[in-house]
Amino acid sequence: MAPPTNNATSANPGSALNYELLLDCVHCGLCTAACPTYAETGNENESPRGRIYLMRGVTDGKLELSDRVRGHLELCLDCRACETACPSGVQYGKLIEPFRIAMDQVADAPPKDDWFRRHILLGLFPYAGKLRRALIPARIAQRTGLLKLLQATGITRLLPVQLQRMVAMLPPPRRNEGPLPEFLPAIGRRRATVALFTGCVGDAMFRHVNWATARVLQQNGCDVHVPPTQVCCGAIHFHAGSSDPARKMADDNLAAFPLERFDAIINNVAGCGSMLKDYGYHWHDDRQGVRAAWAAKVRDVNEFLDELGPIRPEGEIHAVATYHDACHLLHAQKIQDPPRRLLALVPGLQLHELPETELCCGAAGTYNLTQPEMSSRLSRRKLDNIRKTGARVLVTSNAGCALQIAREAREQGEPLAVVHPMEVLDWSYRRAKPEW
Repeated sequence: MAPPTNNATSANPGSALNYELLLDCVHCGLCTAACPTYAETGNENESPRGRIYLMRGVTDGKLELSDRVRGHLELCLDCRACETACPSGVQYGKLIEPFRIAMDQVADAPPKDDWFRRHILLGLFPYAGKLRRALIPARIAQRTGLLKLLQATGITRLLPVQLQRMVAMLPPPRRNEGPLPEFLPAIGRRRATVALFTGCVGDAMFRHVNWATARVLQQNGCDVHVPPTQVCCGAIHFHAGSSDPARKMADDNLAAFPLERFDAIINNVAGCGSMLKDYGYHWHDDRQGVRAAWAAKVRDVNEFLDELGPIRPEGEIHAVATYHDACHLLHAQKIQDPPRRLLALVPGLQLHELPETELCCGAAGTYNLTQPEMSSRLSRRKLDNIRKTGARVLVTSNAGCALQIAREAREQGEPLAVVHPMEVLDWSYRRAKPEW
C-alpha cells in the first residue's frame, strides 16, 4: 500500500495510514502495562492494542468513527511507551499521529476552531517572540507578588480552565541573560561545528537552558551557531492536526540550518527533537528526501555529547537528584543512558533511580491543557514516585515535563528543584553555585 500522505482521501481517516503498519500488531498485550492511560483507567480501549483495534476497525469500515471512538483516540498521550515495550516493533506513533490528523479532516469532523486552539495553541505558543511578550504582564505579577495574591484570593479561578492551568504552570522568573548571539566559539581545541535549535516555548520560558546548552557545547570544543531565522519545529501544529503549517515550518528550518555547514543540529527539548528527526517521514512529497537528509543530522544534546566523548566537569554539586525520562527522548528517540552517563560525571551528585521513570508525567506537549483530568492524574502519580527516591532535585530533558512536574510540586507544597541536565553540567563546568 502507498505510504501515508497525512490527508484523508475520503470520509475514512484510515486512508491516511500505511495499512501494513496496522498489521504489525499481533495483539499480545505487552504494551498495556507501559501505557499511562491504561494504567490509570484499565480500559482496553485506552491501551495501544485497543486503539489499534479501533483504528483498524474504522479503516476496514467495520466501526463508525463516533464521538466515543474519537474520545478514546484523543486521550492517547502519544508518549510512545508502547513502542519501547512492543516485541513486534509496532510503529505506533506512525499510526496514531496521521490517523488523528485525518480525523480532523474528514467531512463530518466536529469543529475544533475554538478560541484557545486558534489564538493560544496555534497563534501564540509556536512563536517565541510573541509568547515572550505575552508573558510580560505575568512576569511582572510574579515579581511583585501580585500573582500569588490573585491565586490566594481565588481570582484566577475566574479564568477559562486552560488559562488557569497555564498560570499554574508558569515557572518562577529567572535571571534574563538576553538572546543568544549567532556564534559562540569553541573553548580549547575545536572538535565540532554545530547549530543550536532553540525552539519556541523552550526559548520563551527556558532561555537559561539554551544558554547552558551553548556553554556546555563550548566547553566540549564546539563552535556553536544559532541561526536567527529558525522557527518552531512544527510539533504543536502537527499534533493539533494542522499539518500544512507544520510542513512550512519544517521547510523554513531546512533553509535556516544549511546541512553542509554543520556536523550536527543540536536540540535540548525531547519533544522538539522527536519532531525534527521525523521531518523525513511526515510529508511524502518531492522534498521528502531533502528533509530526511536534514533530519539525519539532528542530535539531542545528551546523545551528541555522549557520542563526542564529554570533557569531565570538575565543579562539585552536592545534591540528591533523580532523573525523569522524557517520553519523546526515551521512547521516540530511544535515548536512555546518555543523560545518566553525563550526570554521573558531576562530582558530588547522587543520582537515585526513579520508579516508573518510563511512564509519562502527563505533559505530552499541550495534552496538559487539552486533557487536564488525565494529565493531573499522571502528574500526581509521577510526584508520588519522585518522593520515593528522597531526591530534592528532579532532572529532565524536556520543557513540557519540567513545567508539568514543577507545577504539581508547587501545588502539593513539595520542595523540588526541576532542572535540565545541561544546567547541572554548566554549573559544574563553571564551578558555579546551582540556581535552585
